Amino acid sequence: MPGHHSAMPDFLPALTGCFAQPVAENPTVAMMEAAFAHHSLHCRYINMEVPPEKLADAVRGAKAQGYIGFNCSLPHKVAVIEHLDGLADSARIIGAVNCAVKRGEQWIGENTDGQGFLESLTPLVPPAGQHMVLFGAGGAARAIAVELALAGATRITLVNRDAARGEALAAHLNAQTRCAASFVPWQGEFTLPADAGIVVNATSIGLFPNVNGRVEVVVDSFRPDMIVADVIPNPPRTRFLQEAEAAGCRTLDGLGMLVNQGAKNIEYWLGVSPDKAVMRAALERVFGV
Repeated sequence: MPGHHSAMPDFLPALTGCFAQPVAENPTVAMMEAAFAHHSLHCRYINMEVPPEKLADAVRGAKAQGYIGFNCSLPHKVAVIEHLDGLADSARIIGAVNCAVKRGEQWIGENTDGQGFLESLTPLVPPAGQHMVLFGAGGAARAIAVELALAGATRITLVNRDAARGEALAAHLNAQTRCAASFVPWQGEFTLPADAGIVVNATSIGLFPNVNGRVEVVVDSFRPDMIVADVIPNPPRTRFLQEAEAAGCRTLDGLGMLVNQGAKNIEYWLGVSPDKAVMRAALERVFGV
């Protein structure tokens, strides 16, 4: 066409990121920006150091600056709720949000912690009708327990050192879901029940730099038909997973969970299902795997 000029490039990226404190070591940015680049998405992911007393300002700022969504990590996962317009079902039951999504004019809180795990697990074994043994009763344990309960797991055995936290989570699951949850105190080596189909370490035992930390389980109680998972992304092959593999179990590593969580963020924010292999490769470079 005569007089036609090529369009100017668009210099306004869609904005996403993470509010946390501390945030400098959060590697999420590496996998998210790798996905954006791979799919030619004009989008940025920015880590932001936000102290608790500035959270309200940070959320207001994100809304004013046209963010399409953001993640919240520690210590903001509960505090952020009052700054949002509503919660998805699982986030409401978990009582924590790690992903805020703009839907129309509303900001809705999602929790992708447990969803990432569920996505890793389902291709190996659908959770419906399963008995899960879960070590830990913190935020990751809570998210995983709720998602599996909502996905039809029939029994969850919570194993934790701190009895008060373990009992509180069991009571919460029994009140809020159809799953039968029970608490067992973790004293010495725990013997896995023979009918457990899914076994998950949701504690920080084995996390870098304490890579020799051992999840105290009777090694002979692993059975080859169990799916054994660890939430720890670094190192991906924790001592716990190595012991399970040696017993013939199929395993799921925390790196896969982290990737699935990031992929969920991108689906919620942009409606795109990203290439998870690209995202995993970016994290493997970060962790030197």
